[in-house]
Amino acid sequence: MSKMNIAVIFGSRSCEHDVSIVSAMQLIEAAKTAGFTVTPVYISREGLWYTGEALDKIETFREFNPMAKGITRVSLDVSANAGDLWAWPPQRAGLFAKVPAPIAHIDCAIPVLHGLHGEDGTLQGLLEMANIPYASSGVLGSAVGMDKIAMKQILKGAGFPVLDGVWFTRDELKTEREAIIAKIEKKIKYPAFVKPATLGSSIGVSRANNREELDKAIDLAASYDHRILVEVGINNPVEINCAALGYGGDVMASVCEMPVPSTGDKFLNFFEKYLRNAGAKGESSRGMKSLSRVVPAPIGDELTQRIQKLTKEIFRLLDGRGTMRIDFILDENDVLYVNEPNTIPGSLAFYLWKECGVSFGDLVEKMVEGALRAHADKNQNVYAFDSTILQKVASGTKGSKR
Repeated sequence: MSKMNIAVIFGSRSCEHDVSIVSAMQLIEAAKTAGFTVTPVYISREGLWYTGEALDKIETFREFNPMAKGITRVSLDVSANAGDLWAWPPQRAGLFAKVPAPIAHIDCAIPVLHGLHGEDGTLQGLLEMANIPYASSGVLGSAVGMDKIAMKQILKGAGFPVLDGVWFTRDELKTEREAIIAKIEKKIKYPAFVKPATLGSSIGVSRANNREELDKAIDLAASYDHRILVEVGINNPVEINCAALGYGGDVMASVCEMPVPSTGDKFLNFFEKYLRNAGAKGESSRGMKSLSRVVPAPIGDELTQRIQKLTKEIFRLLDGRGTMRIDFILDENDVLYVNEPNTIPGSLAFYLWKECGVSFGDLVEKMVEGALRAHADKNQNVYAFDSTILQKVASGTKGSKR
């Protein structure tokens, strides 16, 4: 397996573009250490695809120059089973010129994209069409995991404990603002958390303790997404996270972690997650690994086992593959709620697996194994069904005028 060519896909048109780059650099380093051949595939903020050796260095992205040495713009051949990256624009061979060859062939893809246009099922759909193995949740699980409104409804319907919420659209807000706020104050009360439906990394998320803060929080969330979710805000919440890894019925859960914010309200915003220790040196300064945390979480064996069980169940419900992190919340009465699943978690949650004796290189191996198993499963499906529909339609149109 170590001789396989792994395409690590990252960047994209997302508010979490920069976080994706950091996570990808970590994974590329680990994949190379594990013996894989790695092809970095960077999707720019404009949606253009690039590859090249220069893209495995984080310094390249401080002021990204697509014309720099070692960077080539490419396109993916989406024909089923092709899996090739070609230089773009296409190079036409002259009469006696050598026929151009693809830049690289993809044996397996690892999407390392956070947020829209990558973690939300869109890239997964493209890879499904191209029939390329990939190490992340499928189209359905990715889309549900990204959309907080759909996710909450599905998890609640499946019997998982979730916080009450109210959702509405940006268009509804323009004409029904007072009614929406009245509904929030009646059902949710204060404090309340206001969230864009399809963003991660706490971008656009605010805590509102009164109507004035609620007004501002709604406008902020609506600037990022056309659908907005308002949830019950818990006083003195404790966040507990746990990751799952595998495919199908073969799923393992990691140790649990307790992130520790520095702010008084214990709300983990973007700064807390990614920037608080950015000035530090070494691995701990990069990505989600830089967040202060207690591992394993000091919550006792019984609660730990319950969270691990729920984590595996949600992973299977969302048809997970690769690694997924599930975030939970404990209220002041120690009542547990599922906050949200992260189908492509920051830093691929490698720091949780490291505590389980699984190195980052081992994690990459297991993610690829799951991708290949899922791909083999898919290829067992029947995609053809013989019918007489076309013959009947063709015979029925003979002699007709259109």
